[in-house]
Amino acid sequence: MKYLIVIVGPTAIGKTAMSIQLAQHFDCEIVSCDSRQFYREMHIGTAAPTIEELSAAKHHFIHNRSVTENYTVGDFEKEAIAKLEELYVEKDFAILVGGSGLYVDAVLKGFDAFPEIENAIRDLVSNQYNQHGLPYLQEQLQEKDPAYFDKLTVENPQTLLNPQRMMRFVEVCLGTGKPYSSFLNQKKNTRTFTPIVIGLEAERNLMYDRINQRVDLMIAAGLLEEVKNLVSYKNLNALQTVGYKELFDCIDEKISLPFAIEEIKKNTRRFAKRQLTWFKRNEDTKWFDFQTDSKEIIKHIETKRNNTNFTN
Repeated sequence: MKYLIVIVGPTAIGKTAMSIQLAQHFDCEIVSCDSRQFYREMHIGTAAPTIEELSAAKHHFIHNRSVTENYTVGDFEKEAIAKLEELYVEKDFAILVGGSGLYVDAVLKGFDAFPEIENAIRDLVSNQYNQHGLPYLQEQLQEKDPAYFDKLTVENPQTLLNPQRMMRFVEVCLGTGKPYSSFLNQKKNTRTFTPIVIGLEAERNLMYDRINQRVDLMIAAGLLEEVKNLVSYKNLNALQTVGYKELFDCIDEKISLPFAIEEIKKNTRRFAKRQLTWFKRNEDTKWFDFQTDSKEIIKHIETKRNNTNFTN
């Protein structure tokens, strides 16, 4: 029996530190599913693991891509599952850690099968987005797949503001000549591992204080300089994220630096709230206070493993 320990929770809650403690105890490796930490040009603003943390446990999918690459959640699913199968040859455990709910679901549940989309189509959609912004993507989806557009409007309007996902919807519509939604729920994905999902949380005011402190530390560590070095890439999808967008506006003299910092804090707090909403949907997640000793979480994991083995 193979097990995937999944560590989820809002940003700045301590997922990296806990995952390393668990990796050391279970003698296994860590697969990151933080969609911003994939990019090697983005370090400070993504709170990527430090050199010391990376040396404390073997990590995968940290700084393995460039912001210039078109890397989708579907691409990640394929690569992550392949990496896990490789790890399970020698180990019974692996750890998945990150705050990107869609990427966690990609590994745990998989996605529907979609045809390969030609690079020319993907480049076209990307270029049109860079020129015309989200309205282009929204108009295309509404035209090519009105039923799905209406469904998102009612059930998940935040998705309509997500450039990466919207580009994917549109490129599938254009590349196949069929509605994106016509490919949904057509395939049952199977997994060779048993997930044990651990959630870390804190009282809201404490969580917000941790976020504010982290932003201050990022600024002190040189986040503004990191963003300045990425100005030529600011229209790329990977850079349309909290901590970078606000500082691009500051560099463009649209807002002051103090205002940009407060906006980063505010937008990160909102992001953390959305993360919790997403992860709380999974009833199988066992939630712990972020200050819980790793020994207690290890005990829970061992109990889950023993119960699984007994029932099988």
